[in-house]
Amino acid sequence: MRSNRHTASPLSTTFVSVSNMVRLIQRKGLSTCLVGVADRIEQEFLRWEAFDKSARIACHSADGVVELMPIADDQQFSFKYVNGHPKNHRFGLPTVMAFGLLADVETGAPRFLSELTLTTAIRTAAMSALAAKKLARPNSRSMALIGNGAQSEFQALAFRDIVGIRELRLFDVDPAASAKLAANLQGQGLEITLCTSTAEAVKGVDIITTVTADKTNATIITPEMVEPGMHINGVGGDCPGKTELHRGVLEMGAVFCEFEPQSRIEGDMQQMPADFPVTEFWEVLAGRKAGRVSAEQVTVFDSVGFALEDFAALCFMRDAAAEFGIGEQIELVPNNPDPKNLFGLLGSQRAQLKRAA
Repeated sequence: MRSNRHTASPLSTTFVSVSNMVRLIQRKGLSTCLVGVADRIEQEFLRWEAFDKSARIACHSADGVVELMPIADDQQFSFKYVNGHPKNHRFGLPTVMAFGLLADVETGAPRFLSELTLTTAIRTAAMSALAAKKLARPNSRSMALIGNGAQSEFQALAFRDIVGIRELRLFDVDPAASAKLAANLQGQGLEITLCTSTAEAVKGVDIITTVTADKTNATIITPEMVEPGMHINGVGGDCPGKTELHRGVLEMGAVFCEFEPQSRIEGDMQQMPADFPVTEFWEVLAGRKAGRVSAEQVTVFDSVGFALEDFAALCFMRDAAAEFGIGEQIELVPNNPDPKNLFGLLGSQRAQLKRAA
């Protein structure tokens, strides 16, 4: 469904709050959402050339980053507001907080406003699993998950449902995070092993996923940890000055990314020269470029998150909200009977207040 037409009033905006998003995911089912968002991302990536694309706008500070992520096709414009503040636990706040909007391109009218913190976790995991489905060795069943924070459960379940992962090896510098993840995944059909180091966790696995939060140039995965045929899904290196993979890992095999102009600035490939060869993932989906070419090849998906993924997730959640009648209609912008007389709207409200008094 690509229609952006609504039967509500011309300037009605559907708003899905956090509590309503929880209801929506519970009604739809988390697994259904993960698979559905992955499918929608693939559909939209296959329309890659239909979108007006740009790298996200980022405002960096010592402790984090605040970003806007815009994109549009000829019918709909979307953006996501998102932050990344790894030290937010000091204030009892999430590391990542987000919301987003869909609007008509023809009129600019905002049509769908939603929380995107939960939805971002779903879309990030869906993107990771979709890339692994196309790039990892067929019949991959084991994964090391390095970084066991707020994103980790979603990653684990997406890889279970989309890739077929059944064995999960966990490591985090905070053992409590791994214990939390293992407890949340009990009864989910995954064989879980708690590890005491990254090297222990990655030994012998098919896929390595790194989802760490610290805003540092880290080298969590080094070349000696990487075995032939592994697929590496680097998620946490997503802004300038923040990496997870030693540059030698990138030199070991084929590297894939979402939007090259953004990934070269924000991804692990920020360590590499401008002519370092990379392939945009949409080209693999479209059959224009090769993905994995042998069972022994090392593949790397250098994921930073791209606005088209949020566009896809917003469209999926908009359709799901309509399916279940979840969300409320809000007056986000003036619904003025005389659009040329904005000042008159104030007079009308003043008169209403007088009558109410």
